[in-house]
Amino acid sequence: MKKLINSPETVLADALTGIEAADPSVRVDHVNRVIYRAAPKVDGKVALVSGGGSGHEPLHGGFVGYGMLDAACAGEVFTSPTPDQMQAATKEVDRGAGVLHIVKNYTGDVMNFEMAAELAAAESGVEVATVVTADDVAVQDSLYTAGRRGVGVTVLLEKIVGAAAEEGRDLAAVKAIADKVAANGRSMGMALTSCTVPAAGKPTFDLPEDQMEIGIGIHGEPGRHREPLASAKDIAAQLVEPILADADFTGDPAIVMLNGMGGSPLIELYLMYGEVAALLEKAGVSVARTLVGNYITSLDMAGCSVTVLKADDEILSLWDAPVETAGLRWGR
Repeated sequence: MKKLINSPETVLADALTGIEAADPSVRVDHVNRVIYRAAPKVDGKVALVSGGGSGHEPLHGGFVGYGMLDAACAGEVFTSPTPDQMQAATKEVDRGAGVLHIVKNYTGDVMNFEMAAELAAAESGVEVATVVTADDVAVQDSLYTAGRRGVGVTVLLEKIVGAAAEEGRDLAAVKAIADKVAANGRSMGMALTSCTVPAAGKPTFDLPEDQMEIGIGIHGEPGRHREPLASAKDIAAQLVEPILADADFTGDPAIVMLNGMGGSPLIELYLMYGEVAALLEKAGVSVARTLVGNYITSLDMAGCSVTVLKADDEILSLWDAPVETAGLRWGR
């Protein structure tokens, strides 16, 4: 294993130190391992809290800032944060209008966020609403979930819902737009290589040089099947076709993300997006907005995922609203 680390045991703590040193727009609670906006929202606005296991950067810490999250709870690599972390974040960011928890559908995340919401309500009187993303069409159940995994839609949801909260919408309205986004997005991913968790010191799974895994999860979970390595055109079809088979994206504008898993260069991601765009056009999907790059990764895994979100004028307006975070930035 070759990693730019001091030791496997201190990866998260050292990374949080680096994040705080690099970005003056955030502050880090090193005890609870929570990344906050350096300048909190004004009173009377809904706050957004998300988080999960580390190793998916820039998700979630890279999306803390104006137009997106108020706090991100960082668990150990591929491990859910604890309820205490989430409760501390929820209490800290509440500006009197309530807090929305944005949770990926992984058993530990769902359970711990639910416990944190109950604690925050009981001990601090904070009103908490929750949205769970479950957009991965690859599998119905996985090693970590009951139901579909929460993956790429989480990025789009944090941006869109963040804009709604920034406008001053109340908690019920923010929750409603979150539910709409969660219900109308689908994702599918693939891997050319495994990822290597620092504490394990070896690849999560063995994938021969001439093979690829279709339908992987962001923790290196297995997907639908393994097969011989194919061309970008063929891979794009294997990602797009299950998405289009699962939901109707015609007749409405769509936001499309071609996401890298951490180990594939941008030249390959843009090449892949060209193939995806051609397939969507042929299927009658009108792409209104795009995002290409590494946004929800799996450490050093080579591969990519596709996310398609059915949008409308409201969603597009919220997508276009200003955002200023380490991971997304436009309009200000």
